[in-house]
Amino acid sequence: MTQERTFVLIKPDGVQRGLIGTIISRFEKRGLKLVGSKLLTINLELAQKHYSEHVGKPFFDGLVEFICSGPSFAMVLEGKNAVSIVRQMMGSTDPSESPPGTIRGDFGIDLGRNVIHGSDTNPGSNEREINLFFDELEFSSYERIDETWLYE
Repeated sequence: MTQERTFVLIKPDGVQRGLIGTIISRFEKRGLKLVGSKLLTINLELAQKHYSEHVGKPFFDGLVEFICSGPSFAMVLEGKNAVSIVRQMMGSTDPSESPPGTIRGDFGIDLGRNVIHGSDTNPGSNEREINLFFDELEFSSYERIDETWLYE
């Protein structure tokens, strides 16, 4: 079975609201495996690299300022179809368009404070973001005891 890795970032609003454990729990209950994580305050250089595809857009400066405003929780999740599962569980970028049951639908109200970021489905996006935030030595490789019950 092919395992896929994806990058997830609980933004400063999610950290300040005490949602780290709740969000990790949702992903783990779904069957995704946490293989790397850390709490960090993102500096200007990393923020600009992370949001580089938005350079020149009117909201770029606000994105960078917000993501640097307090601690964030970065993690890498692993599992079959991890990227698409995380995207589905997060909901729409705009929380007002996210149905209940999604992370943004349950915990977000405002577009500028949508609690979480996850790699998109563009090829290479998740790998680029993982490499921005993590070194290979920061990952743990292990088999969860329930994996035989999750996958055929």
